Amino acid sequence: MDSHRLIAANAYRVPQPFRSFAVRSEEPQHAFDARAPYEWIHVVRADFLDAGALRSLGAEGHARARAETFTDIEYAATTLEDLAAAAPGVDDLVGRIAGALHLTGVLGDDPAAYRSSVATRIDYLASRGAGFHNDVRGHWSRCLFWILALDLANVDFVMPHAGVQVALAPGDLVVFDPTMAHGLCRPADHGVALEASFLDGEDGRQVFLTGEVLLTDAQWAAAGAPWLPIEEFERRGALDLMVAEFDDCSGSIKRPGTLRACMKRSTCYVDAAGA
Repeated sequence: MDSHRLIAANAYRVPQPFRSFAVRSEEPQHAFDARAPYEWIHVVRADFLDAGALRSLGAEGHARARAETFTDIEYAATTLEDLAAAAPGVDDLVGRIAGALHLTGVLGDDPAAYRSSVATRIDYLASRGAGFHNDVRGHWSRCLFWILALDLANVDFVMPHAGVQVALAPGDLVVFDPTMAHGLCRPADHGVALEASFLDGEDGRQVFLTGEVLLTDAQWAAAGAPWLPIEEFERRGALDLMVAEFDDCSGSIKRPGTLRACMKRSTCYVDAAGA
């Protein structure tokens, strides 16, 4: 039986002159809206993958997505048929991943929603460490991401502005809000992403399966992060994560004082919103 850990991701470290974070969108439906970041990390232990299946899938991921230098993050598309061939001992791999995601509850109670989400997009992801960055462009402002660790060693998943540092092991499935800065660090580096720690050897590389979980407005509201008028986040003194630039080593936000006007209707990202 898969185990599920829920980790708070709300010990916010917000730079002056701001008091909170917010997520804005490039999509017309949320042109003048924003939401708060999702305040939880889910870690599910994918016990349906034994050591042999992890090795086989990891080898396939390394072959398809090569990460050769520090902070390289490479994706490689795969198919459900190829995944089944890479892990022949795992009955219905997509269904098993969907079942693990179902434990998080982020899409509600319907198992079919999780299966559809997994089947819509599943890729290999390879990295050699990961400097701090976020993902918010396009429709990703409406998504949570999941990563399923296949092959890695001595690596922590870190969200510096949310107070999160989670040790990863093969078989860990992590669900998180990608609009918050995140990266991969060595435990001994205390939450800093250092190139020297990932330069040499096979254990400098990591490989995952990954996908996205697209939430409706109602699901975001149920998750505690409803889309609200931009004026509400201006009142909260929110920093727009769309425009934040992160130091890839420490995760610190560069030049926050220049971003003071980010929570205005006039800074909408949708060209046709006022037409």
